[in-house]
Amino acid sequence: MSIEGTRRLVYVDVSSAVHQKAGLRRYTENLVLALQPLMGDQLALFQNGLDSGNRLNGFANHLLAGVPETYRTWRTKVLLGQLLGIGCDRLLPDAALFHATEHLLLPLKRVPSVITVHDLVFQRYPQYHKRLNYLYLRAAMPLFCRRASHIIAVSQSTKRDLMHYYDLPDEKITVIPEAAAPHFAPATPEQVERTRAKFSLPPRYLLTVGTIEPRKNLPRLLQACEPLLNEGVVDALVIVGHEGWLTESFHTFLAAYPQRERVIRPGFVSEEELIALYGGALLSVQPSLYEGFGLPVLEAMACGSPVCCSNVSSLPEVGGSAARYFDPDSVEDMRSMLREVASDGMLLRQMRQASLARAAEFSWESTARQTLALYNQLIAK
Repeated sequence: MSIEGTRRLVYVDVSSAVHQKAGLRRYTENLVLALQPLMGDQLALFQNGLDSGNRLNGFANHLLAGVPETYRTWRTKVLLGQLLGIGCDRLLPDAALFHATEHLLLPLKRVPSVITVHDLVFQRYPQYHKRLNYLYLRAAMPLFCRRASHIIAVSQSTKRDLMHYYDLPDEKITVIPEAAAPHFAPATPEQVERTRAKFSLPPRYLLTVGTIEPRKNLPRLLQACEPLLNEGVVDALVIVGHEGWLTESFHTFLAAYPQRERVIRPGFVSEEELIALYGGALLSVQPSLYEGFGLPVLEAMACGSPVCCSNVSSLPEVGGSAARYFDPDSVEDMRSMLREVASDGMLLRQMRQASLARAAEFSWESTARQTLALYNQLIAK
């Protein structure tokens, strides 16, 4: 029996896996896929937007509970429920525990709860959030963190932020890292060539992956790359990711960029295409000003891509000694590091091997086992 001493259910909120595209979807989907063989029918799912008809593939035999409301309506009701002390225990039949995998914690009276906190970027960089979203998170997150029985932080960096901003005790927070999904692995030459042809990519391109938003620091990356493109050190910069928020300054900068035709934007791509893009890249770049974890770094490494990234927040935790680092606030430092790595064939080969070894240190099986151990610990209290 995976949940010790009980036949009751653990509900995991899979709303982000059903309705979103970016990092929260990857976290939630990979976590429940890894929990499934460990927990069997003691794993139950919860989601908002039930009326949409969207469901998580592969979980037809698991109990599904939830609400019809869309995300925006539901998160307003959740915050009001927390503020007014209205419990939602009735939504979770036979529950032993509830796990909020995104920043949205059900108000519960009798059922213990876990919330995964991915980042506190809105606290560190409020100017990079839409005002209404910032105000909601500023009001809700301290409350959610106080009300949760326990918190999972995806990195030591996020744990430090939680303790700093909310004065939370060390023992209330457990760090359980993410991992690249098992299918992120080196692409075959045929896969690389097929994807390169589809997107008309030159041989020596830099790749950056992530939602288009201010903290991704893309204007500085473009500035750093301009001389490298002019000198033929690299042939193109490929930016993969869907449109996020507050993107006007990025588009204005890109429209005036002297090497605009060598900036390739495929948009949001399939995971098969993403793996091939990593495989074909000269190197992958993550210039973010802040990341709660930085999953694209690990996914790039699992595909054998050399990685250069910022030396801030969680990124050094993820990249370890396999990555090369730069100051994300310094265009010159970023440019110098990219030039050094892109110009050194032997270093690139060494970094590819180091990337694969580093990625192998993380797995969703390990993440799931650590998460399940935490469930058991909380249920036993």
